[in-house]
Amino acid sequence: MPDGPADGAVRVRLDLAYDGTDFSGWARQPGRRTVQGEVEDALRTVLRTGLPVELTVAGRTDAGVHARGQVAHVDLPAELWEAHRENLRRRLAGRLPADVRVWSLTEAPHGFDARFAAVWRRYAYRVADHPGGVDPLRRGHVLWHDRPLDVDAMNEAAALLLGEHDFAAYCKKREGATTVRTLLELGWERTPADPHAAPATGPAGPAATGLVVATVRADAFCHNMVRALVGAMLLVGDGRRPVGFPGEVLTGRVRNSAVNVVRPHGLTLEEVGYPADGLLMERNRTARRMRTLPGAAPAGPAPRV
Repeated sequence: MPDGPADGAVRVRLDLAYDGTDFSGWARQPGRRTVQGEVEDALRTVLRTGLPVELTVAGRTDAGVHARGQVAHVDLPAELWEAHRENLRRRLAGRLPADVRVWSLTEAPHGFDARFAAVWRRYAYRVADHPGGVDPLRRGHVLWHDRPLDVDAMNEAAALLLGEHDFAAYCKKREGATTVRTLLELGWERTPADPHAAPATGPAGPAATGLVVATVRADAFCHNMVRALVGAMLLVGDGRRPVGFPGEVLTGRVRNSAVNVVRPHGLTLEEVGYPADGLLMERNRTARRMRTLPGAAPAGPAPRV
C-alpha cells in the first residue's frame, strides 16, 4: 500500500463534523445514506470532475454515531486542487446537507494518512440519569439511564481497564482482525453546570441535573468497543455489578451476556490526534503492522480503526 499520493496528485486533509442520526454510518453503502457518500458526492459536484473521489477516514463511525472532530483525506490531481482550493470550503457548505459540515481543507504534510498516521482517537459518551429523562433539545445526543449513577465507582472500574489489552470481550469479532488495543484514557465526569441541563428544581436535587460524560481515548478502537465498555460501566454505576466486574469481563476475553452494547446516539467522535509532521511517515508505516500481545502468535491484517 502506498504511503502517499500518486505522482501529480496532492493529498488534502478534511476536518469535518456530522450529526449521525440520519446516517447509516460513515462508510459508503449501496442504497443507504452515509457520511462518506454525501461528502464524496458533494466533492465531485463542486470540483466538476468525473474522476473518482475517494475519502480515507480516521475512524469509521457506526450508524447513529456523531462526530465533532472527524478527519479524512482525499488525493486530488494537483491542477484540480489549485483551481478550486480557495473556494472549495464555501462551495461545499452550499452543497452539503445541514447535518454534515467540512470545517477545513488543507494540503496535508508528507507522510500524512488520516487513518494510519493517527496516534489516538478520543470519543465522548453522554448519559443523563435525571429521573425525568433527557433534555428534549439533547435527546438525539444523550442516552437516558433510568437509575442514578455513581461516578466515583465507574471511575474505579475504568482505571482497571487502562493500558494495552486484548479487548475481545468488548468487540464485535471480525475475521482476521486483531482486538489488541491500548486504552489511553477512560474516565467519567458529572457536569452539573451544563447550560443545556434540566433545571435544578424538585426533589431530585442539583446532582441529578447534569450530564454524566465518559471520555474514552485509545490508539484505535474495534467494532462496538466504546459502547460495550460504557454498557459494562453503567452496570457498576447503578450498583448492579461490583467495581471489578468490567475488568473481569476483559480478562475473560469472551462476550458477557450481561454487558449491553449501549445505543449509538450518545457517542461522539471528538478528536483525532496525530504526531509532529516529521514523525508522520514512521507512524503511518508502524500502524499498518498487526499487533499482538506478548507471547501471542501474529495473524491477520492491520486493525480496524
